[in-house]
Amino acid sequence: MADDKAEGGGGFLPASIEAAWGLRERPSKGPKPGLTLDRIVTTATGIAAAEGLDAVSMGRIAKELGVSTMSLYRYVGAKSELYVLMQDVATGAPPAPLPAGTGWREGIERWSWAIREVYHRNLWMLRVPLSGPPATPNTVAWWERAMEALEDTGLDEGAKISVIMLVGGFVRNEALMMADLAAVISASGQGPEEVLARYGHTLRRLADPARYPAVARMLDSGVMDEPDEPDYEFRFGLERILDGVALLVEREGGK
Repeated sequence: MADDKAEGGGGFLPASIEAAWGLRERPSKGPKPGLTLDRIVTTATGIAAAEGLDAVSMGRIAKELGVSTMSLYRYVGAKSELYVLMQDVATGAPPAPLPAGTGWREGIERWSWAIREVYHRNLWMLRVPLSGPPATPNTVAWWERAMEALEDTGLDEGAKISVIMLVGGFVRNEALMMADLAAVISASGQGPEEVLARYGHTLRRLADPARYPAVARMLDSGVMDEPDEPDYEFRFGLERILDGVALLVEREGGK
């Protein structure tokens, strides 16, 4: 097998990530028969889905599997590695390639909605600190799908990566914000309409129109009296971002 260290640098993949790529054999004979990297990751993902990321610990996973905590380190070196593998499992494979002739904008839109759905199914993923670029099979496959969508734009490779980072960052941030708002609403014991109405009433009391005229005009317009449909802000933001990308493609794509 090739040297772990990347050519020309000191980077390397942990053994557990290499195992996910099939670059090394996964341990098959652990301290307890049947203990595998797949079982460890699946158990950790189940805990996160049921109780949130904070509930995931090596001790908790070991307890669920009926093994010692130290036995897990034969398969995964650190919790940060485990998080990466959990994300890969929860993300799953990307959607199938779009038919030939599909425009770049439709391709990126579908990619964005699909990854947003992944986040909404696995809200715990939004609490995992970013640790680097895609490095596992499924995450690289999603990256590939986005690059494919931009193939005919004429943008150079660096611009394509920047577009994907821009769009992906928006999707992740919107999903995180919506998750946080949903948690606030749930904790209040009220519905979205009641929470929004209470906020509008409070802001009217606090925002003196002489000092905050723009805010006062916004409140007087009634725009905050009723909540938007659930996907409005995501659709609005994504469309504005892609409008900007379209200008970039028009300006740079033909060079």
